[in-house]
Amino acid sequence: MEVILAKSAGFCFGVERAIKLVYEQIENNKDGRKIYTFGPIIHNDIVVKDLESKGVFVFEDEDHFEKIAGSILIIRSHGVPKAVYEKAEKEGIRIVDATCPFVKKIHNIVAEHSGNGEEIVIIGDKDHPEVKGIVGWAKGKVSVIKNEQEAKDFKPSGDAKVCVVSQTTFNHLNFQYLVEILEGKGYDICTINTICNATQARQEEAGSVAHLADKMIVIGDPKSSNTQKLFGICKEYCVDTYYIQTLKDLDNVDLQDTKIVGITAGASTPNNIIQEVFLYVRGKKL
Repeated sequence: MEVILAKSAGFCFGVERAIKLVYEQIENNKDGRKIYTFGPIIHNDIVVKDLESKGVFVFEDEDHFEKIAGSILIIRSHGVPKAVYEKAEKEGIRIVDATCPFVKKIHNIVAEHSGNGEEIVIIGDKDHPEVKGIVGWAKGKVSVIKNEQEAKDFKPSGDAKVCVVSQTTFNHLNFQYLVEILEGKGYDICTINTICNATQARQEEAGSVAHLADKMIVIGDPKSSNTQKLFGICKEYCVDTYYIQTLKDLDNVDLQDTKIVGITAGASTPNNIIQEVFLYVRGKKL
């Protein structure tokens, strides 16, 4: 049996940077302040639980920052609305910003273009924390579009120019398709592709590996948006695609008589879990 592990599987730059910042705060917290992350630092329960064991807890009640006044608050990699910074600072909370630089770039784009009177359209999932954060930097009208029907139904609120951006982890082919629908309506549109290059490369590689594989394993937290998209892409090319979080989830996966197994993982999946799955599958005597 051949096992193909995608080279891009695992932590992306933004996630690795965020995790590093948290552990630096743990190590350098000489004055013993309590440490919190605003929402899970990344979408991975294993990582979050490990941080909890080290005294770092999740807090996301922005209406009651007085409860953690004087503490350290680490902004998650997904980013947050501008109002979160302002409310936290009023309570004397020390902010450590672990927002992915690629997400922060979108915040700046949205703030600038909306400040110039442009209407903002975000291609993405309105319920995802990254998108909620981006919405919070718009100074005017903002819409979130996720699918074909929403793109077809979209109408600007007035005659203003429309600036289109994307959630960093959105499927790049779907983004292009939805943009074509919007541009075909004849509105004055400025499109800025803000999908992370690493995300696009990861998605393309996942599709290539799945195309070769008889069975495909996608590793990641069930709540991870980018892992869900990888699973969807792999499923298109390989019917026998399995979404797992840890090695134990392979207990019910039959690899018997499999010639090629492909493995990839989301951007929030620790390398030790990927290697554990890879070594287990490679060691199977089939």
